Amino acid sequence: MAIAPLLQLTDVSLTFGGEPVFDNLSLTVQQGDRVALVGRNGSGKSTLMKVMAGLVESDRGDRVVPAGISVGYMEQEPDLSGFETLGEFATSELEASELYRVERASEGLKFDPNRPVATASGGEKRRAALAKLMAEEPDLMLLDEPTNHLDIEAIQWLEDELKATRRAFVLISHDRRFLTELTRATLWIDRGAVRRQEKGFAGFEAWRDKTWDEEDTQRHKLDRKIKAEARWAVEGISARRTRNQGRVRRLQEMREGRANQIRRQGQAAMDFASGPKSGKKVIEAKGVSHAFDDKQIIRNFDLTVQRGDRVAFVGPNGVGKTTLIRILMGEITPDEGTVKLGTNLVPAVFDQARAQLNLDASLWENLTSDKDMRVSGQSDQVMVRGQPKHVVGYLKEFLFDERQVRAPVRSLSGGEKARLLLARIMARDSNLLVLDEPTNDLDVETLDLLQELLDDYDGTVLLVSHDRDFLDRVATQTIAMEGQGRATVYAGGWSDYQAQKAEASRPAAAPDKPKDKVRAGGGQPSEPAAQKSGLSYTEKHRLEALPGQIDRLTAEIAKLEEFMADPELFTREPVKFQKATEALVERQEALAKAEEDWLDLAERAEEG
Repeated sequence: MAIAPLLQLTDVSLTFGGEPVFDNLSLTVQQGDRVALVGRNGSGKSTLMKVMAGLVESDRGDRVVPAGISVGYMEQEPDLSGFETLGEFATSELEASELYRVERASEGLKFDPNRPVATASGGEKRRAALAKLMAEEPDLMLLDEPTNHLDIEAIQWLEDELKATRRAFVLISHDRRFLTELTRATLWIDRGAVRRQEKGFAGFEAWRDKTWDEEDTQRHKLDRKIKAEARWAVEGISARRTRNQGRVRRLQEMREGRANQIRRQGQAAMDFASGPKSGKKVIEAKGVSHAFDDKQIIRNFDLTVQRGDRVAFVGPNGVGKTTLIRILMGEITPDEGTVKLGTNLVPAVFDQARAQLNLDASLWENLTSDKDMRVSGQSDQVMVRGQPKHVVGYLKEFLFDERQVRAPVRSLSGGEKARLLLARIMARDSNLLVLDEPTNDLDVETLDLLQELLDDYDGTVLLVSHDRDFLDRVATQTIAMEGQGRATVYAGGWSDYQAQKAEASRPAAAPDKPKDKVRAGGGQPSEPAAQKSGLSYTEKHRLEALPGQIDRLTAEIAKLEEFMADPELFTREPVKFQKATEALVERQEALAKAEEDWLDLAERAEEG
């Protein structure tokens, strides 16, 4: 006997502001399902999840949940009005015998159930909402970005709980490793349609790329067929008018079908423009100690940050990661010790709280009101890396359409807000990026692009993130803040830090009495075996990325050399000649370094 699904949507359609979000969409969730719900920012993931939860009613179609099946939903911005404390909210649907579940979840997710709702942060409210859902144990859990505002320890706790549960769940998350560890199926929402694959998130990108390749092939075949039929219609229609009206109609249908195909959303035209070169030494901290409200943030801390470093700061929420960065940036004077900043620094800051965005103002107003982007006398222009651009044109580069330009920022999804903030940061030159949780809410494609941009960025990066995969891909060193003023610097990203920490915590083995190893047949003792030198995760990723970087630099150098080959260029346009010369020298230096790095890493990889 077939088991009824926990939830079924059939031919569901929904429009928002006159535009279809999805049309004739159908899906089922079965018992035991562990599903990743993925799609581009703004594709309707959160809206679809609200339809699944019964919180948004579709224009057409059916939602069926069998009698006796409970569906729980954790939204990105929970409403706690009417409750005095976080604990009162989290336990509101529980029996007295079940209250212990919230207490247990509050320990794992790190929030105080006695905290008044009025003084709780947005992150604490989200953790209380997540604890409520986990404690209620519905048959189907719908989780929208559950790892936002969780530190890595809390993410690990949640991951372990979801691995152990027998309940079904559907996950929206930007955290690749979280999705990879937990899911066994994938729902992909793309241009209003949903596809399902019975493989977890680990197989998503290969599936997506294969689907898009097949789609491109079919589109190309259709274009060729339309072209051939159109030629027949022009050349032969007069002689065969009466007998071939059906063929003419089919041509018209093919044309209409091609016109109605929805184009895939492109990739955001993001780019971090490197400003003037900073000094080689960017930050030097010696003997830094600082306390805040009797809480020791850092004690006797030393750090040197060189130009080009990617430094990640990790640790529990509230340990003081942002405070330490503000000390290193010279914004807070430490109680003890010194911090010296290098020369010619041009910083740009990505704020976790999105505080730089006015939620009630439109996207247009958020850009044109920025004093660094304002163009005098041009209300519809913004300054982008020294060049004026039309506001709408610049927003389109970040995948916003004209309908969104005049909408309030609060109407955007979390990922769209992050893209808007990136648009502001990328409009200006910089050589020092401070990124506080930049990956929150971004879709997979934008995350990939952001990582590539950071790989190519000539400046220095200070990064706070709880995304373990992103840390592995980007960081060259990791500062682990463990509380009570302890902070330790490790080489590499998150996985490297974990490996080094585990190695350091192992008890030292008792030294064996040295013995001479005699070669067969006698002779002198052999030389000790050379220690293998493998590559860290970050170095392996760097080795894989370098050939592409070398190819790109080589192509850019060839273009510059071709441009400068004009013998009259210097006389005709001396400023352009000077800029081209500087760019050529800079790329030649970068190419030499990239080739040197590749040789070094390749040799070490072979030795390891």
